[in-house]
Amino acid sequence: MPVVREFKLPDLGEGLTGAEVVRWMVEVGDVIAVDQAVVEVETAKAVVEVPCPYGGVVTALFGAVGEEVPVGAPLVTVAVSPPAGSSDAVQAEPAVERPLVGYGVADGPKGARRARVRTGAAAVGVPGPVAPAVAARVEAAPTAPAVAAPVVAVPVVVPVISPLVRRSAREHGIDLAALTGSGPDGLILRADVERAVAAAARPAVAPVKAAVAAAGSAADEVVPLRGLRRTIAEKLTRSHQEIPAATCWVDADATGLMELRAQLNRTAGPKVSVLALLARICTAALDRFPELNSSVESDGSGIRRHAAVNLGFAAQSDRGLVVPVVRDAHLLGTEQLGAELARLTETAREGRLTPAELTGGTFTLNNYGVFGVDGSTPILNHPEAAMLGVGRIVAKPWVHEGQLAVRQVTQLSFTFDHRVCDGGTAGGFLRFVADCVEQPGMLLRQL
Repeated sequence: MPVVREFKLPDLGEGLTGAEVVRWMVEVGDVIAVDQAVVEVETAKAVVEVPCPYGGVVTALFGAVGEEVPVGAPLVTVAVSPPAGSSDAVQAEPAVERPLVGYGVADGPKGARRARVRTGAAAVGVPGPVAPAVAARVEAAPTAPAVAAPVVAVPVVVPVISPLVRRSAREHGIDLAALTGSGPDGLILRADVERAVAAAARPAVAPVKAAVAAAGSAADEVVPLRGLRRTIAEKLTRSHQEIPAATCWVDADATGLMELRAQLNRTAGPKVSVLALLARICTAALDRFPELNSSVESDGSGIRRHAAVNLGFAAQSDRGLVVPVVRDAHLLGTEQLGAELARLTETAREGRLTPAELTGGTFTLNNYGVFGVDGSTPILNHPEAAMLGVGRIVAKPWVHEGQLAVRQVTQLSFTFDHRVCDGGTAGGFLRFVADCVEQPGMLLRQL
């Protein structure tokens, strides 16, 4: 008889207590290979596929879509087949490759068609939606199993590259094969899916308006707080409740910084972004003020000063605000920082950030100037002790060398945990950053 193995939800990142089920990738009765992805979950601001370490027949799934499964709780159970030659060996249909949308026929277990275990002519499994715990029993057939007809997978080539486009189409019930892409060579873009979603919803607008008019007023809508929005809410609430934060700010003349960037970008090599220059300034400032690259222990017993600068930076994605982390940023030069920032930003836009790329930060750089605003009082990214905010760089009247002139000015805001330092340290850090923005040559002293 098969041996049933229980696979529990592992810890997918630092400090995580659970994960929300986004999509089951297998059903009860499916035959899976070792390390095959069985479920897609959302946690730590990332959607990740979880592989199962057991190969065999899926006998139970725990957790409905939208439900949170705690770390260490059962996720799936798998009936592992006995050794070959045993009379109780589970017989399964041969796996047939399944074409992935936009990628043709896949290679390996992830792209393989799931086989359904059969006893006699009936498939083992429980049909219908996944319940919190759905189980099926695998029994040996009293007679020889019927020979199943071969399943032929016909590749369907749909010009889609971005996984975000595929996910958006799946969530809105859009058939990608029915769309005509507006990109190069008919490539289906996100805008094509959005137009299809809008077109599908358009006929329902008039009845909705009529219903609202008949009711006399619109009804309030309650949006469930879950997934990414819940993760953000919990972290910011904890930060606001636990950390006595204070904010100071200063206006800085960024004309010199912008001139340096223009000069660097006129030379051969990768282009240097403003964010990369600001990141380099932050690592130099933290080298001078290491107290701010720290966090207070969870029990309040001490202050942990981190040896490495793991620089987080706020990035807006289709799924909301995320904070990717540049590991060991203090060891990287400006061009290296720029390359890593660009890579993580693109990965965030595609929704492919891993939990490891979203955790472990020790300091955060928040460039909210990209939203066209001048200032902010950001909430600290718990448990970090400090965050630098940078507003938009805009032409303003400014006194320069005793004369009124038009200069490129930005506002710098600095929020810090008052437990790790006093205002003098925070003010010194912010003043050093402002001086480097105004006179980028000061960075040479840190090399």
